[in-house]
Amino acid sequence: MSGRALSFGVVAESYEQFRPGYPVELFDMVMAYAGHPVRTALEIGAGTGKATRLFAQRGVMVTATDPDGSMLAELRKQVPTNVRTLQAAFEDLRPGERYGLVYAAAALHWTNPEGRWSRMAALLEPGGVFASCGGPFRLADPAVEEAVRAARAPFLESDEIPSPDGTPPDHEMEWPGTELQRSKWFIGVQQSVIERRVTMSARDYVGHLSTISAYLVLPIAEREQVFSRIMQVLPDSVEMAADITVHLARRGASSAVLGCEPRPGA
Repeated sequence: MSGRALSFGVVAESYEQFRPGYPVELFDMVMAYAGHPVRTALEIGAGTGKATRLFAQRGVMVTATDPDGSMLAELRKQVPTNVRTLQAAFEDLRPGERYGLVYAAAALHWTNPEGRWSRMAALLEPGGVFASCGGPFRLADPAVEEAVRAARAPFLESDEIPSPDGTPPDHEMEWPGTELQRSKWFIGVQQSVIERRVTMSARDYVGHLSTISAYLVLPIAEREQVFSRIMQVLPDSVEMAADITVHLARRGASSAVLGCEPRPGA
């Protein structure tokens, strides 16, 4: 995994404090797509459990995975005791138990594209549901956004992560839906958007930036400078456009899927 992917553990408590949770609409959307109660779920890149608690508090038996032990330690403070945890990257998970749902919340882009969907299918029950959700967290006021961009420019051109497969952000079907549509292991690909606005103080906004990988991999001195510069151009409070794009798909039941599973230890 990249250094950016493994940079979050040092700010696990800040991640929990400043990252927003997920609305119940997300749970309802996934369950409606499944069409029946989902009993078990595997979460990829669970972080501090922002999405974990959404599902676990509503009766789903969640196995939360993350490669970073510090993030999982924070997660255990926040989630119900029936949540199982496993310190592992997605690529290190081995076939065994299958789940009714496998999902990733703002984490799928950190997984290795090679063999991503065959591995995903191998972790799902036939007909099981895959869900991915996330989206950019952007300043709603264009003037404030431009001021922050100018303040950040000497250190970072952008703090966002580009689409892993190069799909432009205004494309009708965004990533990972584009990959799911091409995959022979998944059917019924859907894309939906949950509209969300978040208002926070300028200090909390900078706190949120302190949990973003683009800043975490900067040298400490540069990180402090860029946060100081951004703080100087912010109003007392800011409104964030934080829409959640949700992708849903179902594992097919074809022989191609059944033959895709990696061998234990492979």
